[in-house]
Amino acid sequence: MKKRILVVEDDASLAEGLKINLELEGWEAVVRPSAETAEVVWRGGGIDFIVLDIGLPGEDGLSFCRKIRGAGDRSPVLFLTARDRDQDRIRGLDEGGDDYMTKPFHLGELLARIKGLFRREEWLRERTIPTSLRIGEQVVNLTTHEVSGPRGAFVLREKEAMILRLLAERQGEPVDRHTILNRIWGFDAFPTTRTVDNFIVSLRKMFEADPANPQHLLTVRGTGYRLVL
Repeated sequence: MKKRILVVEDDASLAEGLKINLELEGWEAVVRPSAETAEVVWRGGGIDFIVLDIGLPGEDGLSFCRKIRGAGDRSPVLFLTARDRDQDRIRGLDEGGDDYMTKPFHLGELLARIKGLFRREEWLRERTIPTSLRIGEQVVNLTTHEVSGPRGAFVLREKEAMILRLLAERQGEPVDRHTILNRIWGFDAFPTTRTVDNFIVSLRKMFEADPANPQHLLTVRGTGYRLVL
């Protein structure tokens, strides 16, 4: 079946151009000019991917994305917007977006990012490791993202759980930062490799007895990281 992409864009000319090019790639494109009209389509089901403008008339794209994530829908969301400040990018990703592109954009790059995110979704559907993973004294459920252990119970952010899954699939082997970006974010143009480092720092605080001297989430100098259980 064709992948179905919902495009939420109030610029009619841009929306039509996106529709044509997405369909040339073999996908089905459904275009709506506002979050309110897009929500009707989304609630009807069958949407595999969302290209979402932020500056929409009425409800903005960030609010619509929060609604999507609040309903438990993990379909990839790519923000497409004129807002190009780093804090806007970060906010978009924090609100549940998977990627963020600014206008004007290169069509080939947009299509590459969509393909990358679809590859990520295929990987997430694979079950190559157990759903439960023990790191030190903590146990992670890679399906629900719940963590339990002596430090209490908490829930990982989605990308934190995805990084652990990727490292667990290659347990003991080094995984380079660009591989992590491509697999977790779907494309390595944004965020940067520094983002990966920041996520690892956060994970060490959760799982390492001494984050400054990790025993499980190890740095491989000049490459990336490896997981030792």
